[in-house]
Amino acid sequence: MQALVQYSKKLEPLPERFRNLDRADFTVPECQTRVDIIPEVVDGKMFFHADLNARQSPTIAAVLAIIFGAVNGQPPATTLAIPQDFVRTLMESIGLGAREVGLNAMVARLKRYAAQAQAQAATSS
Repeated sequence: MQALVQYSKKLEPLPERFRNLDRADFTVPECQTRVDIIPEVVDGKMFFHADLNARQSPTIAAVLAIIFGAVNGQPPATTLAIPQDFVRTLMESIGLGAREVGLNAMVARLKRYAAQAQAQAATSS
């Protein structure tokens, strides 16, 4: 659990340029905690940003920090390659299986954003 708290501190705060964005399209409703995930594509690379209360939800912040550390700055295909059982495997390994639904929804949201970015890149080429 201490490792999760340490990882949660690695989640970058939401950049100021997104503060006034209407968040309705970015909220993950399946998650019990309010989480907004905002995608950004820069030069064909994906960057994800999250807005949540990391102090109240260190598990979610930690998982997002881990995932963002792996996929940010990478092409959409990297996000799309996240294994289907990633959340289950991670949560079982730390004994937090009850959080799977919301976390799976967050990963699904990341993959949806990546698929959209990949499709847009293909039509722009």
